[in-house]
Amino acid sequence: MDSISLVGLLLGLAAILVGQALEGGHISSLIQPTAFLIVIGGTLGAVMLQSPLPVFKEGMRMAKWVFRPPTVTHAALIEQIVGWSHVARKEGLLALENQMQSEADPFVRKGIQLLVDGVEPERLREVLEVEIGTWETQMKHAARIWESAGGYAPTVGILGAVMGLIHVMENLSDPSKLGAGIAVAFVATIYGVGSANLVFLPMAKKLLAHIGRLVSMREMLVDGLVGIANGDNPRIIESRLQGYAL
Repeated sequence: MDSISLVGLLLGLAAILVGQALEGGHISSLIQPTAFLIVIGGTLGAVMLQSPLPVFKEGMRMAKWVFRPPTVTHAALIEQIVGWSHVARKEGLLALENQMQSEADPFVRKGIQLLVDGVEPERLREVLEVEIGTWETQMKHAARIWESAGGYAPTVGILGAVMGLIHVMENLSDPSKLGAGIAVAFVATIYGVGSANLVFLPMAKKLLAHIGRLVSMREMLVDGLVGIANGDNPRIIESRLQGYAL
């Protein structure tokens, strides 16, 4: 659990609600289902319109990373790569085929398979780096649907505000309906700007940071596999890979 994400979200919301209370306003006045429907529904529709279905689904799936980030353990991977290096030096590269069967990550299995097949080190690096680049691009496209949501939400909030003001103008002769229309108008703007700057844009930045860490892990794996293919000493490989964990 990424506690700082939860604390940050709660702190942002609390600052707004406490500020509202200190100004003498009622917190209940910020709760407007109509404004929420307009802003969140409109923003979601805009994001869906701009995104291919696979990208949208992947972006929604990645949202959980904000609170439950993917595990990135450099020390464990370094230890594993050094272990493969020892096996390769003692028993040859073909012995690593047994290691491949226990790996759940397709990228790791592919790297070991290329190593076992005797692919030249530079060719091995080239093949895996192309795959890393493609994967990184796909993941960043998915993460940026939240960045797009952060761009659309304030505009949809303004749209909600205009709709609220139209409702006010239509009911000038009935003062009892003016308050509700004005509330929707201003609260829609708060929802749009608030959701963009407190939720959507920070989510996008955090997801992109997690993707960067995962890319670093894959690059470290490639570096280690190339070292094994070159026949480097396990200690040299370990020393070089530790630079990724700084």
